[in-house]
Parts: sequence; structure tokens; C-alpha cells
Amino acid sequence: MRKMTTPHVSLTFFYFSKNQFWAFKQMGVGYRQLKNVEGLRFKKLLGTGGGAGFSLRPDFSTYAFLGVWESQATAEVFLSQHPFMHSYLKKASAHRTLQLQPFQTAGLWDKQNPFQPALKEAPKATQVVAIITRASLRWSRLLAFWKSVPAASKAIASAQGIQFYKGIGEWPWIQQATVSIWDNLEAVKQFAYKGSHAKIIKKTRQQKWYAEDMFSRFVILSDTKKIEHS
Repeated sequence: MRKMTTPHVSLTFFYFSKNQFWAFKQMGVGYRQLKNVEGLRFKKLLGTGGGAGFSLRPDFSTYAFLGVWESQATAEVFLSQHPFMHSYLKKASAHRTLQLQPFQTAGLWDKQNPFQPALKEAPKATQVVAIITRASLRWSRLLAFWKSVPAASKAIASAQGIQFYKGIGEWPWIQQATVSIWDNLEAVKQFAYKGSHAKIIKKTRQQKWYAEDMFSRFVILSDTKKIEHS
């Protein structure tokens, strides 16, 4: 039996100043191009939230592709050569790709944890890190969850050490996730375990808002932004 290595993760945001209807359609048909991609362990096409990045209102100008790979080499081939990427980059006005390796992960996404096995060592104190949280909401807890969103959004917007955050998800209102980038791991810990956000986390557990959830931390290997065309 082959030993599983720490996966390589790519997360690409595509920004559309036009071609937004085409981008929306890809949420349904885009998976056809992702069958039998070499080295691709796990994949998700994701919409995003509007406003400050996490809200009931979708952002129809921004979409994302999450890929979990056997190696950085297989990810690089896909990102630079695959027809799926070529079609998106042709239509998008800009894009941003994060390449990541998990160093801590817990929970499940579609009854599995695609980010295992994680690295055994935590990043250096000065190293920028990324966080992905994901939850499938219980129908009976939808109202309670969305009532908490304004407070959660306000907390992360004012958090010390936050560089970027965006709501992402497979299905509006029901399957939600966030991706955020932080100055360092200590900034993440201060936000997660102290202040108003810590109270929200405690409430989610006590009231069992989630049918399934996952929390993962990543080392950022590269962060590439590019304007394709105006």
C-alpha cells in the first residue's frame, strides 16, 4: 500500500468584469472538464459571498476552484496547461492563485478530510498562513447561523493581522466556507480563541449548527495575482 504524502492544495479565484453568466453556468457544467485529471484527489467549484466577503447575497463576479493534488508538479501542469484553466483565464478579467500545504486539519468535507495527512511542523512565527473553514448547515439552524453572520463579519474585518478574507461555498445559504489570510499563526489564535469570535464558535458547538464541518490551516507556498485583460 502506497504511503499518502501531504497533499498540495491550489485555490484559484477568478474575477469577472464581464462573462458573468458564463461563469455562473460553469458551476453546473464545469466538472465535466475535471474528470480523470492526473493527480487530482479532490475538487470543488465554488461561488463566493458579496458585501465584505460573507453574506446572504452572492458575488456573481467572483468564483473559485479548489484542487487537492498528489504533488505540486501535478498542480502546476494543470494550472498552466489544462483546457479548464485556459477557458477560465480567457473569460476572466483577473485571477489569483494560492498554493498551499496543510499543517493542521480537523473535521470532514463530503465525509472525508481531503487535506490529510497534514505537515507535522507548524510554520515559523513570521510566516503568513491561510485558513479554510467549511460547514454544511443543519436546516433547523439556518436562521440562527445567518443571524450570527453580521457579528462574525464585523469581528474578522477588525481582526489584527488579517490580510484577506472571502466567503466561498458550494450551495448558497446551506454549504458555506471561508478562506482567510493572516500575518502569522499567532494572529489566527488571537482571533479564534479570544473576543467575540470565540463566543460565536462556542455557540455553534453548543447549539449544533453544523451537520458537517472542517477547520484547516495552511502554509502559503505562493500567492500569484494577475490581470489577464481589461
